Amino acid sequence: MTQIELKVFLCNIIMIKKIEHLGIAVKNIEASTKMYETLLGKPAYKSEKVESEGVNTLFFELGESKIELLEATNTDSPIAKFIEKKGEGIHHIAYDVDNIEAEIKRLQEEGFELIHQKPKDGADQKKIAFLHPKSTGGVLVELCQDR
Repeated sequence: MTQIELKVFLCNIIMIKKIEHLGIAVKNIEASTKMYETLLGKPAYKSEKVESEGVNTLFFELGESKIELLEATNTDSPIAKFIEKKGEGIHHIAYDVDNIEAEIKRLQEEGFELIHQKPKDGADQKKIAFLHPKSTGGVLVELCQDR
């Protein structure tokens, strides 16, 4: 099997299926919730605190994808540092995958820089891993798989 045939074969097995959600960093989740409820015309369906990441999250469904609001719960959290550097706004794009371990391996072999070598538990009953923006054109990419 040639390298091209192998890549085509792997793309049919291991792939990014869709945009799972857009992560948006906010200073005040309560104030932002009201704005997004008005903008989207519907309430959030879920909120969750993720202690390991130091964030409160809130999710809105939007078709097959979601909007995730992220509020820092401490000054050392990645979201607090992001807001301090760049202000509120889009923090990451999350992609839904079938097999996160295989996708991490594939992307690493393709030369992407990983923030997480192994998946960890994230919000919304997902296993997650991040790719470094240095290797993704300045965009923080999250891979997600249902737990």
